[in-house]
Formats: sequence, structure tokens, C-alpha cells
Amino acid sequence: MVLYTSPFPNSFLSVLHSFSWGLIFPCYWLADRLVGSFVPTTYEKRQRADDPCYFHALCIIITTPIYLALLVASLPFALIGFLLWSPLQSARRPYIYSRLKDKNHANGATLLTEWKAAGSGKSFCFGSANVCLLPDSLARFNNVFNTQARAKEIGRRIRNGASRPQIKIYIDSPTNTSISAASFSSLVSPQAGDNRTVNAGIKRTTSMEYKGDNCGSNNGEENREDKGGSGEPHEGEENTCIVRINGEENGHMSDTETDTVNGQARASGPAEPSLEGDAEISKTPNHKQKEGDSGSLDSCSASRESLVKVRVGDGTVDQSTVNNKLLYKASIMKKTSVRKKKHTDETFDHEISAFFPANLDFLCLQEVFDKRAAEKLKEQLHHYFEYIVYDVGVYSCHGCCSFKFVNSGLLFASRYPVMDAAYHCYPNGRGMDSLASKGALFLKVQVGSTPQDQRIVGYISCTHLQAIAGDTTVRCEQLDMLQDWLSEFRKSTSSSSTANPEELVAFDVLCGDLNFDNCSSEDKLEQQHSLFTHYKDPCRVGPGEDKPWAIGTLLDPEGLYDEEVCTPDNLQKVLESEEGRKGYLVYPTSKNHSSSQKGRKASLKGNGRRIDYMLYTEEGLYLEWKVEVEEFSFITQLAGLTDHLPVAMRLMVSTGEDDP
Repeated sequence: MVLYTSPFPNSFLSVLHSFSWGLIFPCYWLADRLVGSFVPTTYEKRQRADDPCYFHALCIIITTPIYLALLVASLPFALIGFLLWSPLQSARRPYIYSRLKDKNHANGATLLTEWKAAGSGKSFCFGSANVCLLPDSLARFNNVFNTQARAKEIGRRIRNGASRPQIKIYIDSPTNTSISAASFSSLVSPQAGDNRTVNAGIKRTTSMEYKGDNCGSNNGEENREDKGGSGEPHEGEENTCIVRINGEENGHMSDTETDTVNGQARASGPAEPSLEGDAEISKTPNHKQKEGDSGSLDSCSASRESLVKVRVGDGTVDQSTVNNKLLYKASIMKKTSVRKKKHTDETFDHEISAFFPANLDFLCLQEVFDKRAAEKLKEQLHHYFEYIVYDVGVYSCHGCCSFKFVNSGLLFASRYPVMDAAYHCYPNGRGMDSLASKGALFLKVQVGSTPQDQRIVGYISCTHLQAIAGDTTVRCEQLDMLQDWLSEFRKSTSSSSTANPEELVAFDVLCGDLNFDNCSSEDKLEQQHSLFTHYKDPCRVGPGEDKPWAIGTLLDPEGLYDEEVCTPDNLQKVLESEEGRKGYLVYPTSKNHSSSQKGRKASLKGNGRRIDYMLYTEEGLYLEWKVEVEEFSFITQLAGLTDHLPVAMRLMVSTGEDDP
């Protein structure tokens, strides 16, 4: 299948489309600004509270007539542009495939050589987020604004989180869980009233020196040189620092000192706070701290719990065994003793993290509706992801039953090469949703090859269902279509047979904003849909019941800018408590309670409305391989930028000891 790298088949149509959109854009921009000036967010309301009441009213009185006059003047040009633009959409392609042109930062081909499916398996990390990048006037109804700036910041935070160094802490004491609640800033800089600091000697650890602008590749020359100096290079281990802490039975951190040997830092023994050293570690030459950058790695509010995966030991452990185990594991997941006791039957690790997982392989985004914002977001994501599919969907009356003003809002980013892609539009959208070409994006990626030159591939699907509450029938119909399209895509892109397999399928993942949760009484039909018999939900026990650790992904828009949740670190801490979740998450609805009334949330089921899903299936995969969830995360790194919590899942593909 040919991947479309431009929206139109020839340059003439592209130029004509640009000309027609140039005629439409002034009218579109003025209308957006005019409507947006009458829809303030809570952040703007608080800022204006200290200003004279007449100042904002005066601005509206002055600007409204100007906007109206210019809008009326631009209407004739917009009408001409629309008459040109609309028929052109019949020739428009359903997506644009973008590949990083800078070969110095391209590493997709290198990744394919890392996994030969011989011996041990490999883990893959998937992320999904609804980023609410609508035209600014519409985004304001969700209490977010400044779409263009948000798009750039969202992209920067995602790639900074995914390209961050992996810092691993091993705690000897089975009762020491205080580190999971400590802020990472206590590791790098002292805080008032907090004497738990680590000696500045940790600054000498190379992997601690994060270079956020090292675009695109985690396998750069500096990283390879650092790994080479360790004497034990190993697959999948990038920018890793190991810190050993000897805990005490009283639940407090022991005094520590650091020692740097072959890029590893171990903390043991006494230490004293060091202002000079702590100040130095907070900045690196290639990543300067920016004001308000709470989601970046150079932020003072960066959470240690999200930066550091903590594993608590169960007793006396041989140090060499521990180091080997840590070094050969691509990601050490957090297991505190509290969670062990509470969820002893869980087979994988789960957390609320202030950062996207390190070494994120695939990213699916929803509600990237604004085309200018999509370009800014793509530019930022290309610093980490080599392959991006964006501007997905159809416009005008082409391909769907009703007129479409905006695209599907879907965007896909990958570190691995995309082999095939397909898009389908849901024809049954209702209300406001019918104006967008909501649908499903299906992708096939190559993730490796066997010693026999068989391709190892994976399937990823991203979708966004009908949003209007009460449209249960519409969503169920869309789920039916989704299953049919999934099966059709697998068949049409498969180039192997059972007798002579040319490809080995490693995983099949489905993610997106499904706009229903697993606990609301109004969503019973969706909860019982046959999709969940083919795809597994790691957060779900069964229809109507989530696992105790699963939390909602829909934030209460009114509280987005509260000081308690406006940074990733603060939002993480709030969501870790039941009372915090009741205050800032939208809860499942029932016949007797309203999710908008915070005082009644206590009697409702679950831990918030979880409408963003990460599903996987074991059907249709290579028979001799096994797929298991290794880690599941709810992410707060986009705090203040969207009204959804991103989710991430790491899958381990186990191949066994023998070659397939």
C-alpha cells in the first residue's frame, strides 16, 4: 500500500486548495476571535478579577465592531473560496504521512535491527491522549484556550517525557515507601522543611544529565559512548541511572551518599544537604529552565514518583543479582509495599505518573482538529517520533453522508516505520459530532525481523466515538463498524499465509476516546459490547466494574486552573487520594446522581469516568508468542493543557528461548 505524503495527488490541486483556503481563512479567523472574546475561561476570569471591571468591557466594546466590520468585508472572499474549496475535497487523500527528513536524527531503521526475535522478547510502549486542539472559540467551551500555543507546548512535553533518562531506585527495606511520595525536586534541590536530600555527587552520573533538545533519537552518539564505557552494553537500556538506597524500618529514608561507577549511582551512608551541588543539577547546558514549564524535565516540580520507578525488595538480596536484573530490564516498574498488599492478585504494575513513559514507541492522539495546531504539534513530535500520520479525515460531502467542516482529529506518531494505513469515517454521527469526520485510523508497523528475514509487524488502531451523552445506540453501531473495519484491514494488509508466514504479528492494540465509561448506568450497552470479548481492557474486571486502582480520565473543566492541579506534580498528588479524585474528576452518572455535583460523588461507583481506553488482543498473533501487559499508567504531564488524562500501556512480547 502506498502511503500518502501530500493531501492531493498533484501540485496543481495543492496550489488551488491553498488559494481557496487563503480566501476562507480571514473570515474563519475573525469569527473565531469574535466568538472567543465572549467565552472566557476560568483562568482569564481570575486574572480579570484584580483589574477594574470596566477594562474588559471596554475592550469588548472597542474590538467587537472592528471584528464585525472586518468579518462582513471578508465574507464575499470566503464565499468564493468555499466554492473552490468544497469540490476539491473529492480529490483529497484521507491522511498525510510525514517522515523525519533529517537523517542525523532518524533511527527507525536502526530500531528494526534491534529485535531479531531470537531468545528473549521485547516490550513496546503505547500512549493515547485527547488533547482538545479545537478552534480557540470552541476549545473555550471546554475551559481551555490559546490552541496554537497549547499545541506547541503539548508536543514539547510529550517528547521531553518520552526522551527522558530512565532513573531506577532500588530500596532494600520492604517497609520503606516514603520515596514514592517524595518530590523529585528533593533529589535535586532542597526544599523548605525537607532535609531528605541526596549528595551532589549524583551530578557526576552521566545519565542524569538530560538533554531535552537532543532531537529524535535516544540512540545518539553521546548515549552510545556512555554505554560503551559501562563495559556491559545491553539491548533496550537507554540513558539509565541506577540509584541504590538502604532503607530503614521506621519508614523514613536513610542518610545517603552517592558513588558514580560506570554510569551507575548508588546511595548509602551519611550525607548532608548541599546547596551548591543541588543548584547545579537542576540545569543542563542543552536544556534551560523555562517559566511555567511544569511538565518538562527541568521543572522544579518534576515528580520523583514519575521519574523514578521504585521496586521495593522483599528481604536480603544479593547486590550483583539485583544489578543484573535491573540492567537487563528495559523499565523497572514501581511496586510499593502498600500496593502489593492492596492488589496482590494484579499481574502487572500500574501508577499515576507525572510524565509520559520513557522510550514511548507509539502515540495516538484525538481532537487534533485545528490544522495549524496540528502542524505545530507535528513539528514538536518529530523531535522524537520519526513517523507521523496527521490531518486524518475527510471534508465537505466526500466519503460520508453529511457535510464535514473539520477532520477526524486523529494523529498517530511512531518510532517504527509505518507499512500501511487506512481510515474510515463513521457515517452515523449526530448533532455537533456530525460536523466532524470522526472515524477510525488503522495502521500496520514493522518492529523487527527474524534471523530468517521474516518481518515482525504490529497493528495499531485509533478511534474517537460519538460524544453526545445518551447516544448509546450510535456508539454501539460505531463499535460494530469498528470491529468490521479491523478485520477488513488485517485481511487486506496481510502478506502471509499460515503455511508460509512472511510476517509474524507481535501485537494488536486499539486505543482512543470511546466516550463511555465502564461504571455509568447509562453506558450499559457499550460496556457489554462484543468488542470486549476480542480485546482486553487492563483496567476492567467486567461490565460495570473497573479494577480498584483504575481512575477516571475525564477532568472537571472548572478546576483545570486550580493551584492544586495546575502542574503535573500537583495533579499527580491530588489524584492519588480518593478525596482529590472526587474534587477534580468527572464521575460516572447514575439515575439518582449528577456527575456535576461534587457533593454527591462520594456515593457513586468507581474512581471517575474512564473514557480513554487502551485495549489489546491475543487473537491473530503468532501462535508461539505471548503478549502480556507489563505496565499501565495514568499520566498528568498535560495538566492545564487539556481536560483529559493521557494513558499509557507497555506490552511485553515473549518469544521463548528458541527462534520462531
